[in-house]
Amino acid sequence: MKKALILIDIQNDYFENGRNPLSGALKACENAKLILDKFRKENLPIIHIQHISTRPTATFFIPQTEGAEIHSMLKPLNNELVVVKHFPNSFRETDLLLYLQSHNITDLTICGMMTHMCVDATVRAAKDYGFDVCLISDACATKDLETNGVEVKASEVQNSFIAALSYFYATITTTNAFIN
Repeated sequence: MKKALILIDIQNDYFENGRNPLSGALKACENAKLILDKFRKENLPIIHIQHISTRPTATFFIPQTEGAEIHSMLKPLNNELVVVKHFPNSFRETDLLLYLQSHNITDLTICGMMTHMCVDATVRAAKDYGFDVCLISDACATKDLETNGVEVKASEVQNSFIAALSYFYATITTTNAFIN
């Protein structure tokens, strides 16, 4: 077993005053920082995923903007890989899979944003590629959604997606449980 940490899209646009703020983004980031510190201390591989929007209609993660930058609390070190993606699934049209396979990584710990979009897509793809996934539920954040005129609160979105992933795709834990 060889572990790696994947931090998905913890970028400035998801925080207060960003172009697409999420509910609980700061707390999720603080928890992700604790997980990151643990991986750094244990000298384990760390991969930062950075979404850069290439769609002409994109409203956030615009190339070369402060909003697209990885949050300063999680600033990548020189020895940490940064994978730039343009789709929710972190594996799609990136070198992530090749990197993980070439480093014989079998187990992924995942934190990030947005739970209902990029985290969900990446966790499911990782499992489909044969990785064992541990998802740190309180180091992820999402937002209120609306469908068919019904508003779904961020806490309900978060709980629903985490619950769905827990059945087959990932082992779910909290920051405190993972660190201790």
